[in-house]
Amino acid sequence: MTNNKAEKREGLAAEVRRQFGAEAMTRFLRSLPAFRPEADIPNRFTELLDRLDRLESSTGGGRQ
Repeated sequence: MTNNKAEKREGLAAEVRRQFGAEAMTRFLRSLPAFRPEADIPNRFTELLDRLDRLESSTGGGRQ
């Protein structure tokens, strides 16, 4: 692979990560049924999901 193709691939990957980390994408995904937690999941899992949400919020919401 040429250097130019590698740079384009890295740029595309960075853009996809940026867009998936955007608040608008988060709101959109939460509106989809497949990304909503079931209402009858055990409390243990609900607590873990809440903890994950708090951790993501405290770190700026995405990978770097």
